[in-house]
Amino acid sequence: MRRLCFAVLAAVPLMAQSAAELKEQVRATERAFARTMADRDHAAFTGFLSAEAVFFSAGGVLRGPAQVADAWKRYYEGPRAPFSWEPEQVEVLESGTLAMTSGPVYDPGRRRTGTFTSVWRREADGKWRIVFDKGCPPCNCGQP
Repeated sequence: MRRLCFAVLAAVPLMAQSAAELKEQVRATERAFARTMADRDHAAFTGFLSAEAVFFSAGGVLRGPAQVADAWKRYYEGPRAPFSWEPEQVEVLESGTLAMTSGPVYDPGRRRTGTFTSVWRREADGKWRIVFDKGCPPCNCGQP
C-alpha cells in the first residue's frame, strides 16, 4: 500500500503541469543544453545525456553518453564555439514524459547551416534528458 501511495504522489507533479508549462520547461532545457556549447562547458553537456542517448552523426550512430561525449568533445575545444542552435519547435506528449525539439543550427557568423531534431525524455529524477539527436542540412519544409 505504501508503494502505491508513493507512486500516486510521485505522478502528481506530472499531471499538475499544463501542456504550455511542459513545453516551456523543455524549451528552457534545450536552451540550457545549447548554452553548454557557447560556454565551452563539455561537462555540463554530458549532464543532459540520457543513459540511452543515441546521436546520429556523419560517421554513424553514437550510442550511450560515453560515446556521445567522446565524439562531441572536439566541438568544445578552443575558445570559440564552432556552431550554435536554438529551439524553434517544441512539442510534449500529454503524459509529460517525452518531448521533441527542432530548430536551426548556425555557424559562428550566425548563418544557418542546418536543422536539428532532438527527442527528450523526462526521467525518474524529473529532469529532461536527451535520448535522440539528429542534424541535417537546412530545410524550409514549408514552414515560416
